[in-house]
Amino acid sequence: MKKVKVRLQPIVSKINLPTVLKTTIPPGDSIERLFIATQVGEIFYIGSGDIRTFLDIRSRIIKLGTSEEGVSGRGYDERGLVGLAFHPQFYYNGLFYLHYSVAGTKGPGALSEHFKPNPCDPQTLNLKWVNRETQYDHIDTVEEWILQPNGHPQKRRTLLNLRRPFFNHNGVNSLNFSPETGRLVLTTGDGGAGYDPFNLSQDDMEIAGKIIEMDVSKNTFIYNPPVVTRFNELPVPIQETLTVIAKGVRNIPGISFQRVNNQYIKYVGNVGQDMVESIFSFVYYQPIPVTQLIQSSLLKSEPDQEGFINFGWRGWEGALPTSIIRGCSSNPALDEHTMAYYNETINTSVKRLQPLTSYYHKDPRSDKFGGTALTGVQAYMGNGIPDLTGSIVFTDLARHEESQSPVRGVLAYTRVRTDGKLNDFSVMKTDYHFGSGSAYYVSLGTNLDQTRLFLGVYGSMKVTDFNQGTVFEIVPDS
Repeated sequence: MKKVKVRLQPIVSKINLPTVLKTTIPPGDSIERLFIATQVGEIFYIGSGDIRTFLDIRSRIIKLGTSEEGVSGRGYDERGLVGLAFHPQFYYNGLFYLHYSVAGTKGPGALSEHFKPNPCDPQTLNLKWVNRETQYDHIDTVEEWILQPNGHPQKRRTLLNLRRPFFNHNGVNSLNFSPETGRLVLTTGDGGAGYDPFNLSQDDMEIAGKIIEMDVSKNTFIYNPPVVTRFNELPVPIQETLTVIAKGVRNIPGISFQRVNNQYIKYVGNVGQDMVESIFSFVYYQPIPVTQLIQSSLLKSEPDQEGFINFGWRGWEGALPTSIIRGCSSNPALDEHTMAYYNETINTSVKRLQPLTSYYHKDPRSDKFGGTALTGVQAYMGNGIPDLTGSIVFTDLARHEESQSPVRGVLAYTRVRTDGKLNDFSVMKTDYHFGSGSAYYVSLGTNLDQTRLFLGVYGSMKVTDFNQGTVFEIVPDS
């Protein structure tokens, strides 16, 4: 694959951690504006050369990154405002959608100690999430808002209230509209911790670890739906608005759609555990209505899953069986890999979708990099950077190399192979000098026709370190 060099052109700096970057044409406007959602609960847009506040819901967001919120005072957090999507008819109806972690909902968490599966101890392989109404970390909500004629946004209704077992794996850029179906797509992580302790991602009744389509045209108007973890706990009118596209999700930076001829290729990144980050692509799929999943569960039968997408987690980490890594006592320079969930790896081996591409946390190849966490996947259809046209651009949080300081994120790209096999990828070179500070690549966005790319960078891993964010446009190297 070609070596591509690009330039990072700053758009706005000294903002909080940018979790979502996307554009839309606001009602009454004539220009496509870039909107930036931050993890702490602000939404900005770029006006005529300046940054303006669209909405500030910081008071609605759970207190992030502090010891009293159960994150050991480290400041690292994955909760907050993680999803923003504008209705396809936003210009006419003013509707938009938010996904965030709700203030005042802090719980003790689902497990009292750090989890790691032990293949020699079957008990660790079959844990159940019990006492869910008290043993949880926080509550996430998905809401519909409207931009009123006076220019002030107002909440209209709550679509879902989700109880989450741990603080992490809530997704990021988790709300996107499908251009195929016109429905709102919610991508949910597996609930958190590591290794999916309760195997929520493969359980058809669990909302965690899925890609879900929501028909927002159905005005259920159950203003305060119950807080749930499973589909069968939802009121029937809400069940009837939901279909499930995929399961086997670990954590996911949204879904991207690329129009090719008269069909859409869908791209999904699955964040890895210890070894590999993966990007999947698919065209054809057969979503299953939630009502059908519930009916099958009641009858204790297996629903028809032909055409249903399964990314394989927790039995598979991308193209590899999920493994536990231990240092070799006889040779500290080497690692031993033990399959974590042998039976699940076998059970999902033929049901799962193969990745489009994978990159590894350790990679000896000189032209590659060691990754940390996938943070964005976007199709690029512009001509401004000709070598990237039609490709899939992705970002990793931080290059995983012990010798490198300060921290730098990574931009890379891949393409779909016509034979459907696993493809290679190429690292993109950038010209921007971040100086002595860290530069974590935390988000990737695009405009409506996918001809422009935007990159969110943060100077710290701590959400409690404020105003260290910069949003760039990725432009041709001049």
